[in-house]
Amino acid sequence: MNTTAKIKKFVILGILFLLPIIAYLFFSSGINHFAKLPILTKNVLEIDQFKTENGASKLLKDHITILCFFGNNLELSKANAFNLAHKIYKKNYQFKDFQFVILTPDGSQFQVKSLKEELSEIENAVNWNFVYSSPNEIEKVFNSLGSNYSLDANMASPYVFIIDKDRSLRGRDDDDDLGLLYGFDSSDYSEVNNKMSDDVRVILAEYRLALKKYNSKREI
Repeated sequence: MNTTAKIKKFVILGILFLLPIIAYLFFSSGINHFAKLPILTKNVLEIDQFKTENGASKLLKDHITILCFFGNNLELSKANAFNLAHKIYKKNYQFKDFQFVILTPDGSQFQVKSLKEELSEIENAVNWNFVYSSPNEIEKVFNSLGSNYSLDANMASPYVFIIDKDRSLRGRDDDDDLGLLYGFDSSDYSEVNNKMSDDVRVILAEYRLALKKYNSKREI
């Protein structure tokens, strides 16, 4: 083997050895230092006026929430719920302080019971939280998001939203398709599977890192 061939061989071996290390450092530094979802709206209205079927309250504060508006005809939102269940809920529902909250008009309790039974066939439905109030209260919360979407006549929207522990709406301010992306179209399987899944992963990584730093400081 001549000298040139030997050099090429060592260069190729070096690249093959270093490439996985470089890739790992790149992605780990991206998560730890650069990946953070922008805040698009602060002070989303708290939902303490809504009650579960048992009369309990659920809060946005101190939770990472996927906020949904399925309306008063849940049959029309069932496919959206299944998309979310398979691609978002199933992978993340056991993360501490992570929850799905669905703001639902009073009178929809029977429909909700049926839907939750179907969702439980996909995964334990413990963190699917349906809470009830009037259409007026639902509209107030929706408007506080400051998005460019609107509710339909059934008080429903296919768009779902990521709310952080400080009640801020997280999204994208540089989305390749839309620029500002306030929420994710749950009727679009591809968008849920790609954009939304990525952004949920980012915000959970953000809080994992914050918790890790907090615990490290306590140990010092």
